[in-house]
Amino acid sequence: MTSSEPRAVSEPRPTLLVIGDSLSYYGPKGGLPADDPRIWPNLVADSLGWDVELIARIGWTTRDAWWAMTQDPRVWAAIPRAGAVVLAVGGMDTLPSPLPTALREGLRYVRPPALRRAARNAYGWLQPRLAPLGRPVALPPRVSVEYLETIRDSVAYMRPDLPLIASLPSVHRSEQYRSVHAGRIPAVRAVSRWATEKSVPLVDLGEAVREDIASDAANPDGIHWGWEGHRRVAEAMLDTVRMARRDARPAVDDIR
Repeated sequence: MTSSEPRAVSEPRPTLLVIGDSLSYYGPKGGLPADDPRIWPNLVADSLGWDVELIARIGWTTRDAWWAMTQDPRVWAAIPRAGAVVLAVGGMDTLPSPLPTALREGLRYVRPPALRRAARNAYGWLQPRLAPLGRPVALPPRVSVEYLETIRDSVAYMRPDLPLIASLPSVHRSEQYRSVHAGRIPAVRAVSRWATEKSVPLVDLGEAVREDIASDAANPDGIHWGWEGHRRVAEAMLDTVRMARRDARPAVDDIR
């Protein structure tokens, strides 16, 4: 016998949309699949009971995050069902990049393969030797903030009710950059000023992972974190997402 009572339709689970760099999915031994339960986006989503859409690649800056917003259809699909957006980018912006960023990104296109290998080896030899100059950085703080604001403004236009969380750069002890990170403090100042002006919650990745990155449990490359770093970031991010959701609720009521 078929029941005439309508079936209850369950509400779809919110999605945590994370636009990040390799810090979002690298562990102590290298890169991991986006569904690995140990990386911080999945730790946060699991605690919230949400799904995750992780949009990230190694070396991404805030400029790449904006390109993802405009060019990646996964972002377009995630925003309507997102419970929060996290911009976990900006660390790469602050690293010393005496050689042009376009040169590094263009090495993959060099042909023939023998020339590409030679160019990559030359870049790998020069980068750590020029890094102590500390400048220029991959993206100046002013430019990083411009991209962050463009993303924030776009999200607010599409979903005024959608909380957006940004981050302050991580720390590193990478030999590739000779442990130089002179660009971090100016970036922290600029991003913090922007976040205050626009009421954007911030998670300080550097503060969360400082102890982990200095330990033997972190990735030997001196940039990527160990599991304790991912856990600490997840804790800080979870608290911030919950607070941002709570603060956004009155705005939703006003819209209705």
